[in-house]
Order: sequence, then C-alpha cells, then structure tokens
Amino acid sequence: MARKTDIPSSYYGEPRKFDPTFRGPIHNRSCTDVVCCVIFVIVILGYIALGTVAWIHGDPRKVVYPTDSHGQFCGQQGTPNVNKAILFYFNILQCANPAVLINLQCPTTQLCVSKCPDRFATYLDMQYNYRYNKSYWDYYRQFCKPDFDNPSKPVAQVLRDEDCPSMIVPSRPFLQRCFPDFITRNGTLTVANKTNFKDGLGKTRSVVDLRDAANGITSLLDAKEVGMKIFEDYASSWYWILIGLVITMVVSLAFILLLRFTAGVLLWLIIFGVIAAVGYGIWHCYWEFSTLRGKPDADVTVSDIGFQTDFRVYLQLSQTWLVFMISLSVIEVVIVIILIFLRRRVRIAIALLKEGSKAIGYIMSTLFYPIITFVLLAICIAYWAVTAVFLASSGDAVYKVMSTQSNCMYSNLTCDPETFGQTNVTKVCPGSQCTFAFYGGESLYHRYIFVLQLCNLLVFLWLVNFTIALGQCTLAGAFASYYWALKKPNDIPTCPLFSSFSRAIRYHTGSLAFGSLILAVVQMFRIVLEYLDHKLKGAHNAFARFLLCCLKCCFWCLEHFIKFMNRNAYIMIAIYGKNFCTSAKDAFFLLMRNVVRVAVLDKVTDFLLFLGKLLISGSVGVLAFFFFTRKIPVIQEEVPSLNYYWVPLLTVIFGSYMIAHGFFNVYAMCVDTLFLCFLVDLEVNNGTAARPFYMSSTLRNILNKKNSRRKEKR
Repeated sequence: MARKTDIPSSYYGEPRKFDPTFRGPIHNRSCTDVVCCVIFVIVILGYIALGTVAWIHGDPRKVVYPTDSHGQFCGQQGTPNVNKAILFYFNILQCANPAVLINLQCPTTQLCVSKCPDRFATYLDMQYNYRYNKSYWDYYRQFCKPDFDNPSKPVAQVLRDEDCPSMIVPSRPFLQRCFPDFITRNGTLTVANKTNFKDGLGKTRSVVDLRDAANGITSLLDAKEVGMKIFEDYASSWYWILIGLVITMVVSLAFILLLRFTAGVLLWLIIFGVIAAVGYGIWHCYWEFSTLRGKPDADVTVSDIGFQTDFRVYLQLSQTWLVFMISLSVIEVVIVIILIFLRRRVRIAIALLKEGSKAIGYIMSTLFYPIITFVLLAICIAYWAVTAVFLASSGDAVYKVMSTQSNCMYSNLTCDPETFGQTNVTKVCPGSQCTFAFYGGESLYHRYIFVLQLCNLLVFLWLVNFTIALGQCTLAGAFASYYWALKKPNDIPTCPLFSSFSRAIRYHTGSLAFGSLILAVVQMFRIVLEYLDHKLKGAHNAFARFLLCCLKCCFWCLEHFIKFMNRNAYIMIAIYGKNFCTSAKDAFFLLMRNVVRVAVLDKVTDFLLFLGKLLISGSVGVLAFFFFTRKIPVIQEEVPSLNYYWVPLLTVIFGSYMIAHGFFNVYAMCVDTLFLCFLVDLEVNNGTAARPFYMSSTLRNILNKKNSRRKEKR
C-alpha cells in the first residue's frame, strides 16, 4: 500500500505538493507581491500628503472654540475674546435643539462673554432701573455688543438692531456655551426656583419653553457632573487600578505557561462535566415525568392547551418533561458518539495546546510583541483622528443674512460683512445682519472634503489591518522556528522574533498589504451598509430593509471568512515565503484536507482561551470588588474614598479582560502556527533518517508515528 506522501497530490484536491526537502522557515527569500508593495508605499505617501494638505487648510480651533456671529473664536489667545471663552445666545428661544446650538447655527445673535448670566432680567426692566442705579447697566452691558454703550436708546430700536438681548436667564456653561440652569424640584422644572419668566417682549413664558429650546441639555449637564465624579474616582484610585492590571499580567502569563500541565485535565474535566450535567438533566426530567404521569391534569398534551403566555403552565404537563428528556438524551448520545470517534483528534488538540505553552516558554519575547502592535495601532488611530478633524475644520468663514422678519427675501443668502452696510438689505429688511453661519468653500478641495474623508477612512482601515497582519506574520515565523527545530531548544535560532519581524518587513510587506487591503475594502462596505441602515431606519420599505439586512449578514460572514483565511495565509507566508495568493491557496487546501482536525482544534482552543479570559478577569474582578467595597479587613484603611466604587471596578475588569485577550491572542497564534506546521510535517515527512518528523514525541505517540532511532534523540 502506498504511503500518504506517495499518493498523487491531486487525490487530496491539492493543486501543488509541498517540497519534501522542506526543513523549516525559508531564510533565502525574495520579495513577494512587489506591485502591491509599491502601491502601498505610494498610498502611505499620499496619506501623508493628505494629512499635510488638511493641516494647511484646516483649523482645529473651529472645533475646539465656539464662534460668535462675526466669525471670531471665543477664548482664543491674541484676540479681544481671550478672556471671553463662553458663547452667549441673545434669544435661546429661537434655537430648536442642541444639535442646532452645537453643530450648526442658532438664528440669533451670538456673543462671546466671560461668564454666563446668573439672574433673570429684561432690557426693559434694566432701562427703567438704570435711572436710579447705574449698576444695572454695568451688569447687563456685558451681554450686549462690545461697541454698544447707549442704555437710553429706545427699546424697539435696540431689539431691532440686536444691540442687546431682550432678556437674560440664569445659565451655566456647557461645551463652552451658556445654557439655562435647569433644576427639577419635586418633579417641577425650574430655573433659579422660578417656573415662569418675562421674555422682554411683554409676555410671560414658562421655563418649559426654555427646555424645549434646549432639549436634552439637562441630562447632558447631569452627565457632566457624573463625569467629574468619575474623573475624581480615577484620580484617587489609579494606583490600585494599575496594581490590579499588573496582577492580571502575571496571572495571564502563569496561566499560559501552566497550560502544558493543565490543558488536558481542564478539557477532560469540562467534557465530563458537560456529560454529567446533561445526565443529571435526563434524570431530573425522568423524575418529573414519572411524578406527573399519574395525575389527571398532567396528562393533557401541549396541543390541547395551546399557546400560553405563562410558561409555567407547560411545566405542569408530563408531556413537556418527556420532550425535555428525549431531547437531552439525544444530545447526550451525540456527545458520546462524537467523543468516541474524535477522541484521537481531541488528544491531538490537547497535545498542540501543551506544545504551544512550551513554545511560548522558550520564546518569552513573543508575549510582549502586542505592545508593539498597540503602539502602531495608536499611531494609526491618532493620525486618522487628527486628519479627520483638520479635514472637517477646513474652509473659510461663510456669512449669511439673518433677519428677524420671517418674510425677508434676503434671509439665509450669503453675504460679505465688510460690504454689507453698503447694500440695501438693511433698508428692505430692517434689523438684518450679516452673521457667521459655518465654515466651507467653493474650491475644488472644499467640494471634495467628503471624498477625502472616505479616503482617510479607507487608508486608516488598511493600515490597521496591515499592522495586525504584520503582528500575525511575525509571531507565526517565530513559532514556526520553534516547531522546525529538531532538537528543542538547542536548534531554535537566536532571536527568532526579531528575525521573523525583519523577514516580514523586508520580503513580505506587499503580501501583508495585499491581504489587509482585501479586508479593508470589505470593512469599508460594511461601514457604508451600517450608514445606510441608520438612514433607512425610519423608512417604510420593508423590502429595502430586508435586502439591507441580508447584505449586512453576507458581508459580516465574508469579513470573518477573510480574517480566517488571511491569518492562515500569513502563517504560510512566514513558513514558505511565497506570495499572498499562493499562500492562501496552500493554506486553504491544507485545511480542507484536515477539516475535522481544524474544527476540533479551533473549538477546543477557543473554548479554553475563553475560559481562561473569563477565569482571569472574573477572579481579578472579584478581588477588586472586595477591595473597593472595603470587605477585606486587613487593608480597609488603604481603600481610597470613592463616589462610585464601580468606576475602578469596571476599569479593572475591562482592563483585565483586554490584557488577558492580548496574551491569549499570542497563544492562539502559536497554536494555529504549530497546527499548520504539524499538518505540513505529516504530509512531507515519513519518519526516516532523511525525512524525520519534527512533531513532539507526544504527537507521534498519539498518531503511532516513529522516527528512525538515529534521529530519535528528542
């Protein structure tokens, strides 16, 4: 009978056969996917040029500082508004909602002030009291235009020219803008303990009108107070949070290193635990069934009683427990049969998990490589965010005619503030002003800002995926060096992680860029679909929503499939040094020839790593809970005083999970690499002196494979 390695490769569906002389990662390589590498470099240079152009044209002060009606920034250094950092609205009742206030422009005069009003007042009352006390005008004038100093001017003309606001209300700054100081007392909305106020036009208004004009601001202000308390909690507990995260790092490292001894025990305990739990469920269902079987009311079938909202009714029927018992019995039988037929593959998976732990123990530097990935990702995210802000703030100030008259024909038309006084707009529409509206422009650059933002996003996704791909290829090369060392650890090359990183950058930048570009394009389509779904949420076209849902599902599946294929393609690139398409094809056929082993190993690895993440983050979280709630008597006095103990607690739990996730991602990459190397080893080697197996003795024993005695020194 012919050995597996002697059977033609076409028998297995493989278009090409692996080199039988292969003995580990290729060191004499050549550059792969050069065209894609050149394109990638050009795109990076173009991305740098885009950021430079955005930096030249953009002005982040437009985002940081609010802008008054004359296009001047509030609080900007070197301007008359340097001490006036807050934007004040003359008539906030004309503002529809916070989105208009913050993002667009409210159709009322906006002025930079040093502080918000702290009392109710109207211009009419001020003018009356001014006769007796000049201080009324001294207070009110800080909310008028800077060049206005005529408190005796008729009220009608003042309001027409918008020299001063008709009224002021007690306010407090939020997002550098003055918003009414809402307070709810006994379920009643008030402003400065008042439920009504004068609007300066002879009417008495309810504070509800202010709430409608500034809808949602109350909750935002409350959120700001909560945010300040959270900041205080971080300031007082950051030291203990860091200690918790350091504990997580130590425990994660220990867990991975100990998996070589505990992987098998953990997995078999879990498997037999599931079998025992299902068995107990079968017994309990039988006990309930036998108890209810003799009762008259319990012999009614489910179809007789129909659908009931109270599901406890079904638990009173013997038929319900019979169905449960049969279902659990089928599940139990399936689990047992799977274990009987897949027991060897489960043992292989356990052996690979143990081997992965050994590999990391010999190449400890791999556990710290995620720090490099994190730094590179942080740079990508920061550059994308800064570029997006500069692009969004590109443009010149655009001024439009604002009129108090609803029938003004010039209302909302573009104007020039320098020549506005020479036009007849003020004659046709008395009281009209040329005020700042937004930032924009009519040049070619300004017309394509949205397209440039899309390009910024696409290149950002490409760079992020390339960074992840570089990390996967680097780790795969390091762990492949471990596997293909015949005598471990003596044959493991020096600095395997650095050597693998150098090979990936020098020879395979194009291949990594190719794979990451495919993934970035798919992710871009998903983002567009999510945007369309958000826009069509209020649509009544059921077919459009159904089609969009199907597309989202398909692209989600496509993205995860591409991630899976890219990951294995990068492993093959790290081993063989071939281009992306060839490596992806080889990895695909190799996995398809061992699809059952792939499924078992994938699920076993995922489950163990998930269990490890849950165990580590949960344990550290429980310890943090007892600490921050002062339930550990020995160190009660060391616990800082907190507003919300859940702030550091959730931070520790989330941080612990992310740290464990980072460590276990390295471990998962190690197991996947060793698995592919194991499959290649089975196909190209036969245990002879010329072609010995490189797998561990444990794996050889499971598969009943042997090396010739001359090579059996591992």
